[in-house]
This record gives sequence, structure tokens and C-alpha cells, in this order.
Amino acid sequence: MRMPRRGLVIQARTRWLLVGLALLFSLVLLMYLLECAPQTDGNGSLPGVVGESMGKEYYQALLQEQEEHYQNRATSLKRQIAQLKQELQEMSDKLKSLQEKKSPKVNGMNYQGTKEQTSNDLLEFLHSQIDKAEVSVGAKLPSEYGVIPFESFTSMKVFQLEMGLTRHPEEKPVRKDKRDELVEVIEAGLEVINNPDEEDGQDEDDGVGDRQLYSENDFIEGYYRTERDKGTQYELFYKKMDGMEYRHVTLFRPFGPLMKVKSETVDISRSIINVIVPLAGRTEAFAQFMQNFRDVCIHQDKRVHLTVVYFGQDGLSEVKSILESVARETDFHNYTLVSLNEEFNRGRGLDMGARAWEKGEVLMFFCDVDVYFTAEFLNSCRLNAEPGKKVFYPVVFSLYNPAIVYANQDIPPPVEQQLVHKKDSGFWRDFGFGMTCQYRTDFLTVGGFDLEVKGWGGEDVHLYRKYLHGELMVVRTPVPGLFHLWHEKHCADELTPEQYRMCIQSKAMNEASHSHLGMLVFRDEIEAHLRKQAYRTNSEPVG
Repeated sequence: MRMPRRGLVIQARTRWLLVGLALLFSLVLLMYLLECAPQTDGNGSLPGVVGESMGKEYYQALLQEQEEHYQNRATSLKRQIAQLKQELQEMSDKLKSLQEKKSPKVNGMNYQGTKEQTSNDLLEFLHSQIDKAEVSVGAKLPSEYGVIPFESFTSMKVFQLEMGLTRHPEEKPVRKDKRDELVEVIEAGLEVINNPDEEDGQDEDDGVGDRQLYSENDFIEGYYRTERDKGTQYELFYKKMDGMEYRHVTLFRPFGPLMKVKSETVDISRSIINVIVPLAGRTEAFAQFMQNFRDVCIHQDKRVHLTVVYFGQDGLSEVKSILESVARETDFHNYTLVSLNEEFNRGRGLDMGARAWEKGEVLMFFCDVDVYFTAEFLNSCRLNAEPGKKVFYPVVFSLYNPAIVYANQDIPPPVEQQLVHKKDSGFWRDFGFGMTCQYRTDFLTVGGFDLEVKGWGGEDVHLYRKYLHGELMVVRTPVPGLFHLWHEKHCADELTPEQYRMCIQSKAMNEASHSHLGMLVFRDEIEAHLRKQAYRTNSEPVG
């Protein structure tokens, strides 16, 4: 039964009338509250009255409202971040799926067309970046200045060449993005090792229970460098505490997602290093060198052969005596002493030491008597040199004159306590190429040293350039376990102008840091200032 139209109109008017009355009542009530509310400003209320209580409640409510607002904002941002992460993961999964379908090779890639042309083009571009970069093969370079050196890092520190006047040779990553980058890379390497692909050379039948899993604590060291137009390359090394096998993972970030280049197991348990030291005189330095050799090579590493090439007759009997004494005390007989009755020539000595080895292929470490190294460095030497593929040119940390560095002490501390990476204690010797690890066949293939170079310096740069002009990869990076001990240098008059300039440059660089050299230059001015200050202090009347 329908309600008459007139009844509907009356009912609607009644509703509007009630709404109007309710609004009028609310307005009157609001005006009453405004008129009766107590004063809350500082001039109209006194401590202890109602106005102050109302002010506190107002600000507390305001603070609570702001807190709720920020909490809601934070919750919203977290939700957006989670959504972005999910979308990023989905994109990464799609890219990985495309990569697995295409099964590309690092070298000589042949790409097949797919329906998703855009994704295919992106993948092709990323892999072309790997091909262009110096990741799997070396690049021919015009000079030593064309090399992009690596920077090395552990889970806690970064060892860097570019310092300027504010950065330090050894630092903890200060920037959060740099810390996050290195943590991400280490975790990505673990993901590659713990979840290997078929191409990594591990059997599919090996279950997780049968496979040894690695963690962040197993990360030993890493190197990274960035080619500005291609991307960043990472070389990562992992090892179990009780094992001798290293896991080596190479990653490349082509200004995009990290892409695996290779994953391999590196067994260095049988890798012998032939340490070759050219020497003439300086028997006290050789005795100190042999103490380090005894501690590191004989007692710890136990996989080292020592070849000493001695020039001249003066001091030869003392060197023989030192070697025989070490042999008796440690039962170490893996050494060779080559005697040359001629003028000292470092290149000639190293060349003779390399050719004196008659047991086939061997990894060689060209060393000097003033160099101090650790057992960790010897493993880095083994990991970064590969016959026919790459040679290792570590950057040595060169220590300053201890008489200047520790001038405020009665005597300098023992050598072992001087081995710290600080701006006032030393510097990365990035202009020196004398310390190197390379295989004997590679050394002979490039023709060895230029034996026409006489006296100090130059022969190491010539050899370094030979490798740069060839196909082998040159790994250049600062390493924390290799130090050059300070010793006084004498630049002979017989040197060529170029050699003499290099010798003087090296002598100046080796003496002290910028700040310490400045203190020496302005010593007279500083002492005059101190005398004036002392005179003024003594002249002031006693109050």
C-alpha cells in the first residue's frame, strides 16, 4: 500500500526541521564553552589553578596526535618499502629466469631472440658490459698509468690507494652506502657458493646436508675496482677455518643488478712459492729478513722455497753462515744460494733466480731484503696469480723513517709494532712495481727483465709494461700483509738522470709524512715560538 505523496513531503520537512534544531543546539553549546573556557595564556593563569592543568593536557594531546601521525607515516613507508622490495624481487626473478633460459656464456655469447624483446635487450646489454670489462681477460694498455687498481677489503676494513689529505690508508667504511654495498657483495658471494648452479662444477646429487655451507665468518678478503663506463668488479675469497681450499667468486655489477661471472674452488695446499731475493752486502738486513722468513715461511706456511742471488764476495760468507744456521735450527733445506761475482743488478739477480729453478712450473715471488710479509700475504699471492691468465702486482705499504715517526720516544719500538697502516707511519707505494707474484712460464714467455738496465730502478717498470701490453690480466691492489721497511737510501752519481730523479723521489717519499716533513722544515720557527712563549710566561709578574 503506497503512502500518499503529501505524507512524504511532511515527513521530509520534519526531518529537516530536526536536523536544523540539532545544528542550532550545537552552535549554542559551542559558544557557551568558548565563553566559559578558562584563560590558558601565560598572563592570565597562575601556578596551581585550572588554566595550567588545561594547558598541559592540551600539549600532551597535541604531542600524542603528532606521535600517532608519525607512527602512521612510518607504517605507511614500511608498507611501501615492502611493496618495492617485492616488486624488485619479482623483477630480479624475471631477469634470472631469462638468464637461465638463454644460458649465456661469459665469452663469445650468442643470443637467441625471445618474445620479450625489451628484457632480452637489457640482458644482452648487461652481458656486453661484462665482455667489455677487464674481468675474464686482460686488456692491452699503453702504460702503467692506464691500470685501474683494485682496492682490497675484509669484513671490517677497506685498504685504499686514493687518500688525498683526509682519508687513511686503512679505514672502516664511513658511508652507510659503502658498508651496505660490501655487505651485499659478501652475501651475494655466499649465495653463489651455498646454492651452486650446474656450471659451477658441483654435482646435483650432492644434497645440502652433504655440502659444506659457508657463512660471513668464512669470508677472508676481497678486491673491487670500478671501470666508470662499465661497472664494478668484485673478487671474493672464502675459506673454512680448518681447511686449505679457498672458494673464489667473481661478481660484476654492470651499473645494475649483480651478475655472477664464475664460481670456483681454489686448492692452494700444494702451491709452492719460490721467494727470490737479490742481494749485495747488507748482511744485517738479511739477518732481519731471515727472522721474518723463519717465523712466516718455515713455522707457519711450510710451502716455500728460498732463492738468494748474491752479488760480489764481500759479505758472502756471512750470508752462507746465516742460511746454514737457520737450516740447522729449523731443519729447513729448501733454499738455493746463487753467487755472482759481478756488479749488483736487481733485474739480473731476479732473472738468474727464476732460471735457477729446475723443477718445472712454479709460482715466484720477487722480493727484496727490506720487505716484511705475513702468511696471509703468501696465500693472497697464490690466489691472485694464475699461469697463462693473470699476474699479481700488490701495492706495498712503505714505512717511514722510525726516527722521525717515533721521535717523541727514546728508541723506536720493535719492527713488529711498527707494522700499522696509518698516515704518519707510512704510505701505499703505488709507484713501485718491484714486488710481484707470477708464474715462471709467464715470466719467461714475456722475455723477463731488461738486463740492459744498470743500477737502481727501472727494471721492474719495464717488466710491468710488458704484461700490460700483453693478454694477461694484471691484478693491482694494496694488501695489508706486505710492508717495506725503512732504510737509508744513497743515490749514486753513476745513475742516469732519469734513474737519479726516481731515486731522489723515492728517498723523499720514504722519509716521513707530509705533516712530519712540515714540522722538520719549520723546526726553527717552532722553536723560536716556544722560546718566546717561555719568555713571556717567565716575565709575567706573580699575582
